[in-house]
Amino acid sequence: MPPIISIASLSKVYASGHNALKNISLDIDKGEIFALLGPNGAGKTTLISIVCGIVTASAGSVRVDGHCIQKDYKAARKAIGLVPQELTTDAFETVWATTGFSRGLFGLPPDPAHIERVLRDLSLWDKRDSRIMTLSGGMKRRVLIAKALAHEPRILFLDEPTAGVDVALRQDMWRLVRKLRDGGVTIILTTHYIDEAEEMADRVGVIRNGEIILVEDKAELMRKLGRKQLTLQLDAPLAALPPALAGHSLALAPGGRELVYTYDTKGEAGLTGLLADLGAAGIGFHDLHTSQSSLEDIFVDLVKERA
Repeated sequence: MPPIISIASLSKVYASGHNALKNISLDIDKGEIFALLGPNGAGKTTLISIVCGIVTASAGSVRVDGHCIQKDYKAARKAIGLVPQELTTDAFETVWATTGFSRGLFGLPPDPAHIERVLRDLSLWDKRDSRIMTLSGGMKRRVLIAKALAHEPRILFLDEPTAGVDVALRQDMWRLVRKLRDGGVTIILTTHYIDEAEEMADRVGVIRNGEIILVEDKAELMRKLGRKQLTLQLDAPLAALPPALAGHSLALAPGGRELVYTYDTKGEAGLTGLLADLGAAGIGFHDLHTSQSSLEDIFVDLVKERA
């Protein structure tokens, strides 16, 4: 099956000379949730804006659902729903009117039943007759999502969708995103909340200084780059690590009552040797627990490595 979005050799240089994107190539598959991570100024919003036809690329090409975004803009754009980062709404319109109007912008006939489903899914039904200017920031962000879904797009871009909203609303949005994906909608998510990507994404891309430095299946990324720690609670405190244990990646915690062994997935085989060496050195322990690095830890390490 061909990718629903295909980006090839994409670059963007602004009139100021700022090189925002540098030779980016990326395919996104139909029905996946793709998280694009990167620090401020990395190029995330520029990339989305080009794919959505808002900004013109300096070089390269973008195909959306088989349509070139430049040569066949209307067909490509009709496949896309965009939830921008900024809370730009029609302040004096009602929720119902602005959502229905967004559907009409794409040449679709009115469909009150669809608009009702969207508003109910976003917990906006009780606010349908409210003017947008009276809503809270979290509710306004829900309205932006409703407007993006009004024309039943096959692709949904969420640019920092939960920035500044409370935890309950974030959970609601995560549930909605899963429901949309289950219905065949492809989701592209940019976020500063790494836990959001860890919770939602099928694949993760990391962008820095206008370059894609990594694209990987989330589970595989955490398997390959994640670190694990084994903490051993000792029967008796140690003043220092015995020389016999120098070959292991061990650290002695303050107070000498815990040993911390850090390893990656390939280092699991070393656990047997570590335990044998502990026994030979006469070091006993009465408890142990393990922990694993999060996607945030991996992201921070990746950005540091490419700095």
